[in-house]
Amino acid sequence: MKLTIAYDGRPYLGWQSQTGGNTVQDLINGALAEVAKEPIRIQGSGRTDTGVHALGQIAHFDPPAGSSMNPYNWVPALNTKLPATIRIMECEEVSADFHSRFSAAGKKYFYDVCTDPVLPPLKSGLAWHLPRLLDADVLQQALRLFEGRHDFHAFAAYRGNEQEDTDYVREVFSAELETLADGYRLKFHGDGFLYKMVRMLAGSSIKAAQGRLRLDDLERLLDQPEGLPHGKAPLCAPPDGLFLEQVIYPAG
Repeated sequence: MKLTIAYDGRPYLGWQSQTGGNTVQDLINGALAEVAKEPIRIQGSGRTDTGVHALGQIAHFDPPAGSSMNPYNWVPALNTKLPATIRIMECEEVSADFHSRFSAAGKKYFYDVCTDPVLPPLKSGLAWHLPRLLDADVLQQALRLFEGRHDFHAFAAYRGNEQEDTDYVREVFSAELETLADGYRLKFHGDGFLYKMVRMLAGSSIKAAQGRLRLDDLERLLDQPEGLPHGKAPLCAPPDGLFLEQVIYPAG
């Protein structure tokens, strides 16, 4: 079964299961166990960090042998066991070789920035509050630098379990700027993203739009040789404004 999941990331310690259990994955695992009357573990398309939100996270699980529940019924059954800040939006039956992570062909994220003088209370934790002037033209130029296939080593953080031969090459199909009534939305579509990569792309492009980073210096951070002679991304944006919008799978 393939699940489409939305959640407000503010109350949780991210997606990935942890000791203590206050993660989105742990809570859904618990709901599945209650419904199925046996332990079931979901496999997600990827991690999101503490405070990061999702509109279209994808996960899959194998229902118990002999289960007669159809996909439609899993949705309300699980949602009644979950907090209101985590919702199963859709469930569908997929082929046995489907894997939420390894079958994915791409992901879409967006990052919201509020430039109003005062952050509305209902946007607290849902946007990065930057009540200072940004140059939208420079912001768009900065985002365009990320498009294409690049080595994004300088825009990756480390969990501590990486292998020495980690591949940092990713393709960003588009990096676009949308103007909102109260600020901006930075939109990223790529074949995959490294740990904290979207937040580092957002933070670095914002820094350029503030006049604190030259565009040519930003461009030098891409495709660096071993040792990163031009350094790392200068700013990792906070998790507040980041949303996993969609995980994309090949048609058919």
